[in-house]
Amino acid sequence: MKVYIESYGCAANKADTNLMKNIIMSKHEIVEDPWKANAIIINTCTVRGETERSMVKRIRELEEIGRKNGSKLIVAGCMAKAQPALVMGIAPEASLISPQRINEILEVLESSRREIRIIGSGTKNLERTIENGLTVTIPIAEGCLGNCSYCIVKLARGELRSYSIEEIKRVVRKAVERGAREIRLTAQDTAAYGMDIGTNLVNLLRELLQIPGEYIIRIGMMTPNNTLKIIDDLMDIYDDDRIYKFMHIPLQSGDDEILKLMNRKYSTDDYKTIVRKFRSKYPTGFMATDIISGFPMESEEAHKRTIKVIEETKPDKVNVAKYSPRPHTKAAALPQLPESIRSRRCREVIEVSRRISLERNMMHVGRIEEVLVLKVDGGIAKARMKNYRLVKINGCGEMLGKMVKVKITEAKTTYLIGELTS
Repeated sequence: MKVYIESYGCAANKADTNLMKNIIMSKHEIVEDPWKANAIIINTCTVRGETERSMVKRIRELEEIGRKNGSKLIVAGCMAKAQPALVMGIAPEASLISPQRINEILEVLESSRREIRIIGSGTKNLERTIENGLTVTIPIAEGCLGNCSYCIVKLARGELRSYSIEEIKRVVRKAVERGAREIRLTAQDTAAYGMDIGTNLVNLLRELLQIPGEYIIRIGMMTPNNTLKIIDDLMDIYDDDRIYKFMHIPLQSGDDEILKLMNRKYSTDDYKTIVRKFRSKYPTGFMATDIISGFPMESEEAHKRTIKVIEETKPDKVNVAKYSPRPHTKAAALPQLPESIRSRRCREVIEVSRRISLERNMMHVGRIEEVLVLKVDGGIAKARMKNYRLVKINGCGEMLGKMVKVKITEAKTTYLIGELTS
């Protein structure tokens, strides 16, 4: 059977797609064109309203291809789990499979009937979620401990389920042995890792750093409340050269009342404490954060407080999202702000954030930095500094996978430009 797979969304979804591909390739062929496939799989995301609209459009397109071509359509991922009625309304003949049950993808694929597998959970083979390459993304947990009032992902991904340290260590070791140079640890909240199995992220990192080899670890998103529980030990283990001096700590709002409405379990002062501890030890470290603009009942003063916190803490990157109500969430029932206000506030946060990003990047101009070359595209090498800043370099394709020294010659908002030193 020829199978086409299309994937959207976060790193966890990418890992799920890799798992499905590896399972399917044991018996069938993966093709790059849906028109040449006997079965079409779309691994969906539904984190925001605009994402949902994009998914609906694409499911309709693939459903039409399947109908004309006689191909089976399978809708996987977060939309299949969190919004099955919506999917069934768009594609009545499609099979559905949730993130928790993708280990059953072969059974769904080979079944002569329409399959709906969205209830319950199964076990995932962690090793089969990774791809060979210089950069490898490894899930360390599924689900989360939070219950944010705006978030539909909780409905799709469920409660926290951490993989064992032994299993993660085995998979990381194999990835390094196969040539991986960058290990990206991912989860809905990496700081929550192990809280369900009697351990924590720091213990995991200590074990992973025992693995010999030339590699560097990037730790994915961490909620402020869970990061605070381990922050001092975390800063100590960041001393290891094999950990990027990078943190992704989502603030979401700089107003404590809005954070309560969001059901976020921290204050703006908690966020500032983490930034202060990180920056005092690693002044050029990369701090990324997330902001939701135009949350229900957000006053103009609350919006200004968010901008003030951004200006005070100077994150290197701010992922700004305009609030969009998601079905089955408490925030969707709150009084909503007009679209025009949400859009304006989003633009204002982006404008401030981009200015700060450029200022933070400018401090590297003129410096000699050691970078890891991870990709070459069109004669331009893309490399990462030890604080995870992106550096673009002309040439040096033969340096792929190697550490090289570059002089930073120019700063852009989202990356640096460097040239090889002699």
